[in-house]
Amino acid sequence: MLTLTSPVQTPWHRLPAGPKLAGLLAFTLVLFGIDSPLVLAAILAAVAALYLPGGLAFVRHGLRMLRPLVPFVAIVAAWHLWTATPETGASIALRLVAGIGAANLVTMTTRLSDMIAVIERLAAPLHRFGLNPRLLAMAVALVIRFIPVMGDRVARLTEAWRARSPRRAGWRIVLPATLGAIDDAEQVAQALRARGGLG
Repeated sequence: MLTLTSPVQTPWHRLPAGPKLAGLLAFTLVLFGIDSPLVLAAILAAVAALYLPGGLAFVRHGLRMLRPLVPFVAIVAAWHLWTATPETGASIALRLVAGIGAANLVTMTTRLSDMIAVIERLAAPLHRFGLNPRLLAMAVALVIRFIPVMGDRVARLTEAWRARSPRRAGWRIVLPATLGAIDDAEQVAQALRARGGLG
């Protein structure tokens, strides 16, 4: 599986995972309380500026991670232009890009093991109700880790389809992508069982 943490070191790598995740949560809550496209554009510019200390290579890597967001933003923009509510569409698109851009920055500068440790600490009280905090933390970690894996698989399936057919892949790659995800999940489950499970 792919790693989300960028090998390019930035000042954000030195910050502990807990404060970064707490800051991301607070930022997201504030973000959804703002409707002005101008304010949201300024916030997005500030988020983009946070990538700059890592240099050009870090910025490029961040943009590559955000590429799957482009179709969603395009759909939102097209829908609101069609329904004559461009200001609302702009606000939604800017909020979406700013929020995911900030989350992407956190995952790029935080080791997955550190995020697991934070989630495990936060979920510790749930142990009283029979929920294993380690299990919850690992589930969240696997979801985060599998997002780029699925994106890469879909991109490879799309390229393979284009090499064999002039038509768009569309829904035709949904089944092989789903079967591939199930196969990956089974392999991960077997690997975890071979290592004694989650304890």
